[in-house]
Amino acid sequence: MSHTPSSSNTATASPSILGNSDLLLGLFLCAVSGIALYSIRNLAFGTLTDMGAGFMPRVLAIGLLGFGVYFLALAAFKRAAQSIGPIELRPLLGVALSVGVFALTAGRFGLVVGSILTILVAGAASKESRWRELIIFSVAMSIGAVLLFVKGLALPVPVWPW
Repeated sequence: MSHTPSSSNTATASPSILGNSDLLLGLFLCAVSGIALYSIRNLAFGTLTDMGAGFMPRVLAIGLLGFGVYFLALAAFKRAAQSIGPIELRPLLGVALSVGVFALTAGRFGLVVGSILTILVAGAASKESRWRELIIFSVAMSIGAVLLFVKGLALPVPVWPW
């Protein structure tokens, strides 16, 4: 088997499957949706007027699955695939860390503290974030989260650590 320079140039010029951003995003969204649907399979769904613990997670997972299928269809029917640029570590770690911060703080310190810390950590993932705006945004979003989940949907979520 001979390896000629022209064959290696052709391989780098055409997009590979791993370089197709629509395909990778579609697969990722479908995988996350599948994991979520499997994880919440035993939670009660309830009704629209009396939502069970699994209602919103299941609706969000199905929506995520729809987006995944959409991006897979885009990858299948698009001629020119858009390649993925270099992976930047700061945004990747910032978003992953913010999810962990919310998981660790929301139950222990309440929704307000957990939401504010999560948004601040996620905002640190971007070099363009301005701290004053980020603090105002995090306070506004935590108030919105309390109004939506605690007051509007009456979910049993602790608001404060006490």
